[in-house]
Amino acid sequence: MGYHRPQTLAEALDLVAKERMQVLAGGTDLFPATEAPALDGGVLDLSAIKALGGIAETDAGWRIGAMATWAEIAQTTLPPAFDGLRAAAREVGAVQIQNRATIGGNLCNASPAADGVPPLLTLEAEVELASRSGSRRVPVGEFLKGVRKTALKPGEIMVAIHVPRGATQGCASFAKLGARAYLVISIAMVALRLEIAGGVIRRAAVAVGACSPVAQRLRGFEQALEGARADKPDSWQRALADDISRRLSPIDDIRADAAYRNEAVQTLVSRLLYEVAR
Repeated sequence: MGYHRPQTLAEALDLVAKERMQVLAGGTDLFPATEAPALDGGVLDLSAIKALGGIAETDAGWRIGAMATWAEIAQTTLPPAFDGLRAAAREVGAVQIQNRATIGGNLCNASPAADGVPPLLTLEAEVELASRSGSRRVPVGEFLKGVRKTALKPGEIMVAIHVPRGATQGCASFAKLGARAYLVISIAMVALRLEIAGGVIRRAAVAVGACSPVAQRLRGFEQALEGARADKPDSWQRALADDISRRLSPIDDIRADAAYRNEAVQTLVSRLLYEVAR
């Protein structure tokens, strides 16, 4: 019990192996979600562990430390394929939140409207999870199991996010729809990455958030885009509508109804296609 701020990953893993604790990254989700006067149980603060930070290119691709903040991601020079992730980073709350909130915390919080998830899906990202018995990697799409549910096992801590070199090709973008630009839960969000040659789409990755319990790749639509031109909607609009109806399950709530969300996704995808293909 109590508050712990270890200096090394090994020390942190020893602590979580002994007891179940609240893991504190940036704290921007943890504290607002706590209605009681105090957190339940012990607190493990990861902010002093340098091994969990940093953004660096590796032989296999890119590594983003789980404690990297959204401000760091937005300000780091990265290949154009990361433009969707960097755009999302600039829309995670206000600047004060971006300076504190972490990409690892965003993933572990597992909100259906987490801004970072759709861009990471288009980058084929994997999360690295560590425990005293070793480490493992899990694709982001498999790590997120549902609303506030992840594949984290007792005794595990997220260490980093890895993007394979093959997914760092092409150009990308991100857009979200909300009642206002900042400090609002998204009605819908879309991330897109395209590899284009001679005006023809060679590869496409499209992901949608806030319209299902977990953000989804539109795999059927991606296949329809390959070999097509972004400026020829007749070749892909039907596939987009079909994939949205098949894969997404938006809810009716105070922000928007399901039908509106579906229409919003079609509009956002179309806009991003034209923007990235220009």
